[in-house]
Amino acid sequence: MRKQFLNSTIKIFTILLFIGCSDEYFDINTPSNTAIVDQLRMQDLIGPVILSTVQGQRSAELAFGNYVQNFVINGGGAAGQTTASALWEEVYLYVLPNLKVIKDKATENNAPHISAIADILTAINIGIATDTWDNIPFSEASEAPENTFPVFDTQESIYNQLFSILDNAIAALEGPDNSNITLGESDIVYGGDIEKWLRTAYTVKARYQLHLVNKGVVSANDVLVTIENGYGSAEDDFLVFFDERNINPWYSEEILARATGNFSNDIASQLVSSMNGDYFPFESGIVTIDPRLPLFAQNDGAEEYKGYVSGSEGLAPDGTDANTSFRTDGYYTSIDSPLLLISYAEAKFIEAEAAFIANGGTTTSTGSSAAAYSAYLEGIQASMDMYEVDGADYLGDTAIAVGEDELMLNHIMKEKYIHNFLNPETFVDFRRYDFSDDVFVGLQIRQEEASNDSDFFGQWFRRAEYPATELNRNEENVLANQETPVTPVWWDR
Repeated sequence: MRKQFLNSTIKIFTILLFIGCSDEYFDINTPSNTAIVDQLRMQDLIGPVILSTVQGQRSAELAFGNYVQNFVINGGGAAGQTTASALWEEVYLYVLPNLKVIKDKATENNAPHISAIADILTAINIGIATDTWDNIPFSEASEAPENTFPVFDTQESIYNQLFSILDNAIAALEGPDNSNITLGESDIVYGGDIEKWLRTAYTVKARYQLHLVNKGVVSANDVLVTIENGYGSAEDDFLVFFDERNINPWYSEEILARATGNFSNDIASQLVSSMNGDYFPFESGIVTIDPRLPLFAQNDGAEEYKGYVSGSEGLAPDGTDANTSFRTDGYYTSIDSPLLLISYAEAKFIEAEAAFIANGGTTTSTGSSAAAYSAYLEGIQASMDMYEVDGADYLGDTAIAVGEDELMLNHIMKEKYIHNFLNPETFVDFRRYDFSDDVFVGLQIRQEEASNDSDFFGQWFRRAEYPATELNRNEENVLANQETPVTPVWWDR
């Protein structure tokens, strides 16, 4: 497995830039104990930007993972509305300002490949931001100090800009760069490998194109054309690994917190029942659980894995006590575990879904093309490979190996849901299909007993509210765009 570990420079350079946003978005202040912008190289900034990017994604998942029932608040609690303020902070205080500096320095040094990498990271960050809040500041966000109250761009406009940014990045990466400037180990994902960044641009573009297929803005065939140039193996996975000095945040907030009696979460029944044979009964007599389940959850040695029903008071779907918590040394919950942004397996599931739809598939239709079925199976194998488990028996079970004539959308989306455990992209998938239990088998809205949302009970959350800090500094524009947390975003309408 490729591992590009964090090192001490991340900690050092994360504090080098103080972004002053009491009035502006992209104004850079430099206190006496920090370096000034002119003293910093592009290599000094790229690592902290990547780290803040994946940290922002993880912070959003703290609420969204509860919404899609990857996990529940300890004992079964369902989360209420969120502002996702930590994601806003990462995007607007740490990521976009430093990317602007990198872009400016890349222009000064005639380094188009590094500029393109900055563009890819910009697209990733404005993408999750708009999927989280709908309309967001972007086109006017860099006009301070002349304009300290930027308007919010519509989500439709953000998507248009996102695709343009990615297309420009692709064109730049496919062209020459005579600057002789490389990122090297400061690129904590790919070590400066331009070909991997190029494939990332295509894969991220396909992900965002897929968001618009049900909207009718992009066709499934458009997605297939893009993803053909995307990730080619697990070596392309966008992973940031941690170490004993810079510990994984899920390990800190779940495993250490639980061990010290502090707030933590438990594993939800939607995930467990999708993996233990409840929703898709195994048929071979060999497989009893998905081999990835023990990497996510532990059950204190019980005979069965019983996930917590969202919003219940500690119950499993069968009415008995639930028993699943985050695994102490799990794939994402070990001290040196990675944070995953996007992967080869997801690329194959994107391809499978797009091919299924291009073949005329619907949320309830049965049967598809050989291309859709092949991508579905390749996605599962890629997931098994990434998680380093033996998936041969699982892939051989006829509950999984259904054949192209029996393939349904729910097979593809179930596998994508499992693979993308703790990835906020799942919240997009659930909204795209209106939380349908035809697509996500067994899905039920949170129960009332342990829910924290009396104002919105019986309704699915579909967005975050804007953070209070943004309301305080840019009240007029925030109020002009604020909607209830159960109001669909543009592509969801």
